[in-house]
Amino acid sequence: MASSAQRARELIERLRTPRGRLVLFGLAALVLFLVAAPPVYRALTTVSTDDAYVNGHVTFVAARVPGQVARVLVEDNNRVHKGDLLVALDKEPYQVRVGMARAALDAAQASFEVTLAQTRGQAGEVRSLRFSLQKAGEHVDDEVALLHAKVATLRSKEATLQRVEVDYKRADALLKSDVASRQQFDNAAEALRVAQAEVERAQQEVYQIRVGLGLPAQPAPGEDLTKVPPNLQQTYSQVKEAQAKLMEVASRLGVVQSFDATPEDMLAEFYRRDPEGNIDRILEALIRSAPAVKQAQAKVAEAQSQLDEAELRLRYCDVIAEIDGVVARRSVNPGNNVVEGQALMALRSLTDIWVDANFKETQLEPLRIGQPVDLDVDMYGSSKRFHGRISGFTNGTGATLSLLPPENATGNFVKVVQRLPVRIDLVDYDPDQTPLFVGLSVTPHVRIHAAPTGPDAGKILQPYLAVTAPVKSGQ
Repeated sequence: MASSAQRARELIERLRTPRGRLVLFGLAALVLFLVAAPPVYRALTTVSTDDAYVNGHVTFVAARVPGQVARVLVEDNNRVHKGDLLVALDKEPYQVRVGMARAALDAAQASFEVTLAQTRGQAGEVRSLRFSLQKAGEHVDDEVALLHAKVATLRSKEATLQRVEVDYKRADALLKSDVASRQQFDNAAEALRVAQAEVERAQQEVYQIRVGLGLPAQPAPGEDLTKVPPNLQQTYSQVKEAQAKLMEVASRLGVVQSFDATPEDMLAEFYRRDPEGNIDRILEALIRSAPAVKQAQAKVAEAQSQLDEAELRLRYCDVIAEIDGVVARRSVNPGNNVVEGQALMALRSLTDIWVDANFKETQLEPLRIGQPVDLDVDMYGSSKRFHGRISGFTNGTGATLSLLPPENATGNFVKVVQRLPVRIDLVDYDPDQTPLFVGLSVTPHVRIHAAPTGPDAGKILQPYLAVTAPVKSGQ
């Protein structure tokens, strides 16, 4: 014990010497350096502020359809995953509407099938009338050919009449000179009457065919009985009638033709609807594009849309979480009647958070996007240090973005150092281990001499977003 005290006195005596005082001063300086060096180094290499706090988005949960609340499955501060059921509304009214919409869709589909069958019948009628039109044209050709044959018969009968007239005159002369008998004369006279009747009948047959072709019974003086207009096949009454019937039925399929179009032009345009002139493909295309079919299809689509809407509103009876987060401000209970858009609760994300640091305008010059940041959170003290990076600068100071910005043109201006909000995103943040809550105070230290990293590193303004412009309807 005495030896320990003696050694202490010897140590004190040594420290009282000049050399001892120098050693003691050196040790004190070393301790002071070790204590003060880190804060000094940080002050020289970082920019910091105590005006910073944790911020994050708030997702408000609202009813998307009106109804009565059947169940509420969460309480305040419960953690939920995206897609978890939060509130269930009474589904029975919406199930009834789904049933009604499904029945309306079935009726519209049945009506469409009936309309499609009727349109196919009209297409078959078009096919039949097309052949009727062709047959009418062929009938004109047959009648013209028959006219030529009847005119040839008439010419033959006229030649026979001329020969019989000669025989009659000879028999008359012989009767007067008593060379021929009365019976021979009567036979010649009868033959003449028969030949005249045959000519008359042949003429009437020619006239009948000409009238049937829409021509005058007797042509103009000097014209041939067989002469017909070159476009008779296009203007013949039966052809025009067949054309009118075809146009009437085709119009129900959406085929519109000019009344001045000739049958030949109309058929040519009809066959141009297909490169190969395939009538089956033409009619099938007309069936699908027929106005009645289109109208029936529109009704089916409308009924389907109403069913989709009814099913969608039925699904909306289950109010689910849109994000992973924590329930806050629950304001709904079972039995409540809610309206569309009514807020039921809020969700705050534990991962989609950041730090808003309000730096003085005199501190902003060295700051750049991508610079690393050390974050000290008052909640954890010195036991935990978070890390982040600058991701952007607010385009305006807090004063100018306030609800009532200051009016500096009144004459009583006092200069105040402004602060600009700077957003700092967290890096390697794990909310399960050390969660941060919105509103917590933070002291950020931006390492201004470290190289910026990540997207838009080294910039002050972020680039324009690569947003695709919406396509206008009809383009």
